[in-house]
Amino acid sequence: MTFLGGLKAALLGSALMLAAGTAQAEFTNNAIRISVLTDLSSSYSETSGQGSVVAAKLAVQDFGGKVNGVPVEIIPVDHQNKADVGALAARQLIDVNGADAFVDISNSAVSLAVQELARNADKVVLHVGSATADLYGKACSPTGALWLYDTYALAQGLARSIIAEGGDTWYFVTADYAFGKAMEDAVRKILEAQGGRTLGSSRHPVNNTDYSSFMLQAQQSGAKIVGLANASGDTVNAIKQAGEFGITEGGQKLAALIFYIQSAKSVGPELAQGLRFMTGYYWDRDDASRAFAKRFAAEMKGGMPSQAHAGIYSAVLHYLKAAAATGSDAGTTVMAKMKELPVEDFFAGRATLREDGRLMKDMYLVEVKKPSEVTQPWDLLKVLRRMPADEIIRPLKDGGCPFVKS
Repeated sequence: MTFLGGLKAALLGSALMLAAGTAQAEFTNNAIRISVLTDLSSSYSETSGQGSVVAAKLAVQDFGGKVNGVPVEIIPVDHQNKADVGALAARQLIDVNGADAFVDISNSAVSLAVQELARNADKVVLHVGSATADLYGKACSPTGALWLYDTYALAQGLARSIIAEGGDTWYFVTADYAFGKAMEDAVRKILEAQGGRTLGSSRHPVNNTDYSSFMLQAQQSGAKIVGLANASGDTVNAIKQAGEFGITEGGQKLAALIFYIQSAKSVGPELAQGLRFMTGYYWDRDDASRAFAKRFAAEMKGGMPSQAHAGIYSAVLHYLKAAAATGSDAGTTVMAKMKELPVEDFFAGRATLREDGRLMKDMYLVEVKKPSEVTQPWDLLKVLRRMPADEIIRPLKDGGCPFVKS
């Protein structure tokens, strides 16, 4: 069977029908079809993956399974962390499966490719696990939205706090693709502005396993901070090998520029204790967060939701509200309504979706607890402070989004 033939069969077979109803003329294909385009088999599958599918399913269930009597379908697809595979899958979903919207993506390179396809096809893209700020900047789209973190916000929130505490020399270990490069560049700019210095950097491919040479170079650089501009499994492997090289024992500190509670659990508090990172959601922050986590864990047979999983729930729910309000699945129409309606849920609080497609949502600076502070398997983080959206997210005027009015 050809790749396209196999993909078509997999897509048709993986569609999850959550409700049935009477179709209305405003909705094409007699359904609302949302593809969870994500990493189901590679290094980001733990923090996105099947959990992203579950989160989207929960949002559809909470909305009632229908939009104005039209059934909602969730179509999970694995992009394998490859931009070409993701773009091919997106094209197949649009042309053959009639997808109306894409959610998660979880890879910046794939997001950039899919955003362009979706713009041309008038389909909505809700980027949750992808972080390049170009998605609401020079590569913005009238049908695209960025729902969780981005390289600019992560750098502003985390780097500034570390530099303020004396961490003014950095060595970077960076994933060699769009997110990693953008993340490193964003921190470099803040370092330079604050009088700090970059003492070197190393690049590695996604799904790398051997960080020994990179950690040796970081150690020899004498930098106070070793910045990990990678994600998920790559970050976990880097932290574990940093422990083997005695990086922190030698007085250097690690900064995970994008990190998840799943990664903290994989590393363990013995190695990760004191590690600070930015997050849009923590399961034990308040009653509403705990309620979602309980439902999610029941569906996943254990395990807490990541910040991406919580963001996917929020993005899908808001999309369905806008589709219902407009009576349409046209991308530009639905996205315009998404920007008019306030975003209100346990994840976003009360937030707004800006003209350039950036969700103006607060984030949290958190720290991994010491082993002696942990009281249960997922009691791993403590929230240090809330970081207001307008302090960490790039100003609208500075983004360079072509369709934003000056």
